[in-house]
Amino acid sequence: MSRRVVVTGVGLVSPVGIGTEETWEAIRNSRSGIAPITAFDASAFPCRIAGEVKGFQPEKWVERKELKKMGRFIQFAIAASEFALSASGLKITEENAEQVGVYIGSGIGGFEVIEREFEQLLNHGPKRISPFFIPATIVNLASGYVSIRTGAKGPNSATATACTTSAHAIGDAFRLIQHGDADAMICGGAEGAICRMGIGGFAAMRALSTRNDEPERASRPWDKDRDGFVVGEGAGILILEELQSALRRGAPILAEIVGYGMSGDAFHISAPPEDGDGAYRVMRNALRDAGIPPESIDYINAHGTSTDVGDRVETLAIKRCFGEHAYKLAVSSTKSMTGHLLGAAGGLEAGLTVLAIRDQILPPTINLECPDEGCDLDYVPNVARPARIEYALSNSFGFGGTNGCLIFKRYTG
Repeated sequence: MSRRVVVTGVGLVSPVGIGTEETWEAIRNSRSGIAPITAFDASAFPCRIAGEVKGFQPEKWVERKELKKMGRFIQFAIAASEFALSASGLKITEENAEQVGVYIGSGIGGFEVIEREFEQLLNHGPKRISPFFIPATIVNLASGYVSIRTGAKGPNSATATACTTSAHAIGDAFRLIQHGDADAMICGGAEGAICRMGIGGFAAMRALSTRNDEPERASRPWDKDRDGFVVGEGAGILILEELQSALRRGAPILAEIVGYGMSGDAFHISAPPEDGDGAYRVMRNALRDAGIPPESIDYINAHGTSTDVGDRVETLAIKRCFGEHAYKLAVSSTKSMTGHLLGAAGGLEAGLTVLAIRDQILPPTINLECPDEGCDLDYVPNVARPARIEYALSNSFGFGGTNGCLIFKRYTG
């Protein structure tokens, strides 16, 4: 069985907006969400900037007494899922509950809760550890809470594949619907790792930008002056539905998901191979799954983290996969505005790719002032622009050499 699958809702919570349309409006207008860290005193850290979700009030979505039971990533997942369900109009009832599933991942989970409870252990002993510590931190509790709160009784799972987490969650959910295990899936990813251990760990790897005096200009994919990525937080959730089910209820169809690819680098724990082989193969596999030639792709929402090796390698992989067509399609990195949401990046960026198809607008790569050597594709520099987008591809690559690629198509019936 292989059924057609469409996107009927997008829910976004991001450093540039709380809500889907607020986020998309900021992206279209090239606004950065990178700013000095406020979650903790970062004065002693080499990197003192991040893409925080500003003004997030979890009480709008979660009862105050429940907040202590869930890490920040779970709170983001709940909010983004509600945005997505509201946009989709999908109602979960006793009749359809078993055919609606949840598949939400996180790369790190409740890192800030782990940090807090470890301090309790050190300062006050084991009796002061919260009984909610474990369920507040483990990755699958984002899916668990969303399932409990919505009544979705279908497949319930989670991924934790570093920065590819959300892409894998969406791709796996796509396959579940294709094969008849569900008619609809609430899927994507959430992350809330802007804490001392999160920022300190990435800084120790020398992976982060230290452009602390110019935070809005710090994330600059493909620019020769890039000096590392910027950590972001938030959630990106899609509602995927089997086509006929969506049509029967008159759902808004934003795009069709037609391809999903996976690959492994088998190379290094945190760096891609210099020839971009894994990135090339994951795009090739997604194109094969979609049954379309490379020339069909109009737009790529790139992984584009603003790291020296990563940006160059992804460009090489695109050129290898698309040949001369690589110079005819558009490529952009919305991480230039949001920072890198780690396990939530693929969900946010898949959502933005769907909105790009819906509105036929290419999101920009901001801060691209002087492209680095070899970075010579159309990266949609600095300003969004209208374009014909029939097929769009979204890339995600993670530590451990785990890669995911999603292909979306403009729905025409």
